[in-house]
Amino acid sequence: MDFTYLGRYYTKLLSYLKKEGYAQSYIRKVEYDILWILKNEKEKQWSSYVDIYKDRVSQSTSEGHKKTKRIIFGAIQQFDIHNEYPDRIAKSRLIKKGAYHQLVPEFKELIDFYKRTDRLRDLKENSIAGNASGAASFLNAMQKNGLTSLSVISEDDVLSYFLDENGIVSKSSACKKQITAVFKAGVNWKEAECLAILAYLPKVRKRRKNVQFLTPEEIILIHTLLGDESSGLSMRDKAIGKLLFFTGMRACDIANMEYHAINWKADEICIQQQKTNVPLVLPLTAVVGNAVLDYITYERPNSDNAHLFLSELYPHYHIKACTAGAISKKIYKKAGVRQGNSDRRGARLLRYNVATSLLGSGIPRPVISQTLGHANPNSLEPYLQADILHLRECALSIETFPINEGVFGI
Repeated sequence: MDFTYLGRYYTKLLSYLKKEGYAQSYIRKVEYDILWILKNEKEKQWSSYVDIYKDRVSQSTSEGHKKTKRIIFGAIQQFDIHNEYPDRIAKSRLIKKGAYHQLVPEFKELIDFYKRTDRLRDLKENSIAGNASGAASFLNAMQKNGLTSLSVISEDDVLSYFLDENGIVSKSSACKKQITAVFKAGVNWKEAECLAILAYLPKVRKRRKNVQFLTPEEIILIHTLLGDESSGLSMRDKAIGKLLFFTGMRACDIANMEYHAINWKADEICIQQQKTNVPLVLPLTAVVGNAVLDYITYERPNSDNAHLFLSELYPHYHIKACTAGAISKKIYKKAGVRQGNSDRRGARLLRYNVATSLLGSGIPRPVISQTLGHANPNSLEPYLQADILHLRECALSIETFPINEGVFGI
């Protein structure tokens, strides 16, 4: 490898990191590793930055240390080979993650063919990525068993992926659906092989877990926290929390909200939903609007970024959906609710709460679907499981059944 460019211009990389507000400790680590490369380049027989990384961490047992080095050498590689500076959002990856990158050429070609096919059908990129990932995991499992061609995959091989040692289906129906989508498209690429594997796929019963929901006591505690000036929540976190709690918006839509999404004159929130690509208009209530306005006026960083909610650290990129999820978990913790190991925590639970509250209040289902931005009315079905008020009305009396005393502990 030739490190002439790196040795001559690496100070530009360090200056860029300093200008972009990277931590001094991180900049020092980058400089130290660059100098280590330049010092050892003549003695080592490196052929790639992956080799350099492996050499550097060969004596380390710390996963945290290895992860840091992957990020550092990824940034150095990006600068040295591609003359590009690192990006906090689209981080350069030294070692690409995911099963796809481990596949043999034939298996990769199938995944690539599927992606091209479904893009022509205008399928959403998230759906394409999910299907491709599921099929790549399946093919990677076949590959680990020594099967490197579609033609040699047998029914027993396919079943071994779906069944556990007791012969019980261990994979979900969603997993089978993803694999099916890829191989159905692949019929137009390698018909015989893909049709055979489709025929080998077992029948997988669709299972649906019970939807966890907030209890009335938990709702009161969260509501009280969001209205408490001494809660310890930042204005940004409080505004996002109120959007989640009172509107039921998806975390991804809150993360992608821009300034123009708020129509202050009409008291409306107008967005293009990321999941369905369907417009959604919601009322901007005073409690939500005031929280958003406080954030914009007193706390939002001075930035030209069109997105409404920004990261708290420089250079203040717009937040991601996972940030909204982390904020919801912070709210649960401060409210003292849902802290058990099996308790569900996240932004979606607050969306469920809006749906179940509306159901419990007798709001017609089409109105609820419209409020939540569902493209398919059947998407409301899972929420019905948590509509305790109306489910109790369906309960049957067991007074006529002979039950021994003590069964119910009374």
